[in-house]
Amino acid sequence: MPVTTPELARVPVRSALALTRRWVALLAPPIFSARSLWLTWLDDSGLMLPLVIPIDDVPETPDSYVLRGVLQMHEAVTAQRGVAHLALALCRPGDPVVTEDDDEWLEALREDLDEQIDETWSLHLAAGGAVVPVVDYPA
Repeated sequence: MPVTTPELARVPVRSALALTRRWVALLAPPIFSARSLWLTWLDDSGLMLPLVIPIDDVPETPDSYVLRGVLQMHEAVTAQRGVAHLALALCRPGDPVVTEDDDEWLEALREDLDEQIDETWSLHLAAGGAVVPVVDYPA
């Protein structure tokens, strides 16, 4: 009997490590020539919605227009489907080490998302062929 690999959307994400591995699979190879912010959502059983949205050419430092767009997309998705978690990946050229600019994105996201959404959220950095967690998926 042949061995099959299940679709990613049918495999629940149950840990921070599993979410990091999911981003690795989704972003393969995690090498980028420009900065982008990717969004996807997980339901309360850890299943990923079949929706991954890249926002291309985001600026080096946070921009209120992009942050508003993230919130609007999140509101549109949650209005249509029950979600429990917003997963984000900041993708950029360079080494997979959190920079000062990445920290500014983290703080801006934390300020907006902690105040505006009821669900949990996480952030990964994808750069230089690696994906590293910045804000972990909650246990």
